[in-house]
Amino acid sequence: MNNIFNSKSDYKSWLISLVCIGFIALVSQEAAASPTLGSMASSITKSFTNVAKLITAGSYLAGLGFSIGAIMKFKQHKDNPTQIPIGTPIALVFIAAALLFLPTILGVTGQTMFGQAGKTAGPTGSIFQ
Repeated sequence: MNNIFNSKSDYKSWLISLVCIGFIALVSQEAAASPTLGSMASSITKSFTNVAKLITAGSYLAGLGFSIGAIMKFKQHKDNPTQIPIGTPIALVFIAAALLFLPTILGVTGQTMFGQAGKTAGPTGSIFQ
């Protein structure tokens, strides 16, 4: 009797292959949903707005984290000034402030560079609404 599975590794490779083919069959319908190159590009540029929002949210969260870390370092410096230099919590405060105000600073910088009437392409790549 000739068996197609000679060892456990052959069985695993066949199983992995079948799972991959199953995933491709499930995803292929989503890939075929955009029939033209233009609609595919439009779908990609729409996802960039979400990436920009993710970066903004990450900046706010990292700023809050650094500010909490600065508060803890100030406490550690108060308890043991020889172990924690004062420059460490001060640097954390400046980093936290930069991260918390980064989205606002970028908006103000854009208005400064391009003026009130100027429009720049955002993450979508288009200035037209």
